Amino acid sequence: RYFTKPGGVVKVASNMGAVGVRYSYIIGSADQNEFQHVETVPFLEWTLHRYGRAYGDRRDKKKRPGDGQGYNAQKAESDMVYTFEYRPSGKTLPDQEIRLPPTFKTIQGCQDGPFKNLDGQQSKVLAKQLHERFIKECSGIHVG
Repeated sequence: RYFTKPGGVVKVASNMGAVGVRYSYIIGSADQNEFQHVETVPFLEWTLHRYGRAYGDRRDKKKRPGDGQGYNAQKAESDMVYTFEYRPSGKTLPDQEIRLPPTFKTIQGCQDGPFKNLDGQQSKVLAKQLHERFIKECSGIHVG
């Protein structure tokens, strides 16, 4: 919002199968920053639908889809493009709602899911891997 003029338009594409950034997070974050949601269109109906799709993170360095190839559960048919218009109110905005990842201690305390049949050391290794991934993704280190 610091570099967008009032009335400026921003478009964001996301996949229905994405688990990291869901549409509700995109729309909620836009609203918190005074961007009004004005339109949603299926990606394949968007004017720029022929451009090369990307994960938008570290995976793009090594893996780009070729002709007829799709991302792991993220097919173009499931992509949506959200359009927002910047409509500043002129008021001071409240602090952003940032949801922090679980702490290492919280993850290490898990006893279900992938931790269910692990011994203490295996559980600690997996907890460390997950925590490091959460921190990287929250800080933007995973991008590029």
